[in-house]
Amino acid sequence: MISLLSICLIVASKKCSDVLKGNGLLICCFRPKILSMAGRNRMPRNPNGFRGFRDGPPNPDSFRGFRDGPPPVLNRGPGPLPLHPVALEEELELQHRELQRIVAENRHVIDDNTMLQSELAAAKDDIHRLGQIIPKLRADREVQARELIDRGLKLEADLRAVEPLRTEVIQLRAEAQKLNASRQDLSAQVQGLTQEVGRLQAENQQLIAMRADIDRMRKELAEARRAFEYEKKANEEQLEQKQAMEKNLISMAREIEKLRADQLNTDRRARGLGGGGGYGLLNGSPEMRYPGGAFGDGYGVWGPYDKRGPPRR
Repeated sequence: MISLLSICLIVASKKCSDVLKGNGLLICCFRPKILSMAGRNRMPRNPNGFRGFRDGPPNPDSFRGFRDGPPPVLNRGPGPLPLHPVALEEELELQHRELQRIVAENRHVIDDNTMLQSELAAAKDDIHRLGQIIPKLRADREVQARELIDRGLKLEADLRAVEPLRTEVIQLRAEAQKLNASRQDLSAQVQGLTQEVGRLQAENQQLIAMRADIDRMRKELAEARRAFEYEKKANEEQLEQKQAMEKNLISMAREIEKLRADQLNTDRRARGLGGGGGYGLLNGSPEMRYPGGAFGDGYGVWGPYDKRGPPRR
């Protein structure tokens, strides 16, 4: 009975150690399980508290488990009374359950380890890929940095070149403001001139009407002048004709006077030959019978032209 129990314990311990070794874990993990069983009062019950140790029960502080501790020794001589089979079966069942739980935890650990290994491999691949990408990125970044530096230098050069233009821009802005003010002044002047032009246009309309009147009056004046010239010319011709007629009449009157004087002289001579004094009494002297005033009045309207010419106007 004792040998069977010892064999079962050895087999169980070997299975536990094989399972734990096969899963890649330390055997020392079995130590806290035994301690937890001891905390639950499930340790093997024997008179000494522990079985398989030569020098009695060890110190709990120096307990290192089955691997680190001294190997168990089977007592083949007379020893304590064997355990009851029911208690032994319960103990074995508890150990078996504990082993199954440990195996399940070990499987979870293995799964986690496998997952971590796969993640580690993926991380290594990522690191390798990043290790290949990072130099390219660094090179691109350096190229971009150089380009930015070159652009910055160009911009600085442009700014330095543009710096003289800034003063010109300020001057141009001031001139633009002045021109804007002058433009406003000119706009006001243009508005005033526009109003003046409107007024002048209205006056021009009046002037156009006045010019039309003036042209009409000029035409009338020209016509009147032509009529006046025509009348003047006609009057001059008539005056010349009148003067010529007056001269002719005067010459005719003088000739008539001469003829009358000759006739009187002839009559005087004829009468003088016929009877002397009676002629004077009968006819009288020429001065008495033909006074000058009577002769002059005999011409009527032509009297004023005698010895004095035509009347003055």
